[in-house]
Amino acid sequence: MSRTALFLDRDGVINQDNGYVYLRHEFKFLDGIFDLVRHANTLGYLVVVVTNQAGIGRGYFTETSFATLTKWMVAEFQAADAILHKVYHCPYHPTAGLGKYLKDDFSRKPKPGMILQAARELHIDLSSSVMIGDKETDMQAGITAGVGKNLLLAPDQHPVSNMAQYQQISSLKEAFEHLSNRLDPRLSS
Repeated sequence: MSRTALFLDRDGVINQDNGYVYLRHEFKFLDGIFDLVRHANTLGYLVVVVTNQAGIGRGYFTETSFATLTKWMVAEFQAADAILHKVYHCPYHPTAGLGKYLKDDFSRKPKPGMILQAARELHIDLSSSVMIGDKETDMQAGITAGVGKNLLLAPDQHPVSNMAQYQQISSLKEAFEHLSNRLDPRLSS
């Protein structure tokens, strides 16, 4: 049985992107993220985080540090009655990774590996799912994977040129309507 998912990038969508965030005191949740995830949960979406974490590959922090922060982040959502169903991450970097992390891996966005892995493991219907990211690489990963609606969170940018392939939103609140519309095709634009 296929399920619908809301895919979220982490840095810049869940939290402020302050560059290689791996400590709790540096992790600042974006306004509206708990409301958005609760709304998605209510509508029956699985909520899946897909995040590049090149800070691991570059040696800025460890897999253990990332896992500790992720466990805390998931617990914060749970305490807010919002469920993150799964978190996927890519620690590799094709040019700046150290040792085993120096790799052009299929899981690193803009490649679709994390999304496709989630679809296999969680039985997700990508065509009825939604991706929210704050970078073009997030949009490319969603489009390549076959995600039905891709939303670029870009509050301070002018509309971008690839609007035929994805839509730009200026706040997480704007995503609410897109989630509801995906479930009722009569409402889709």
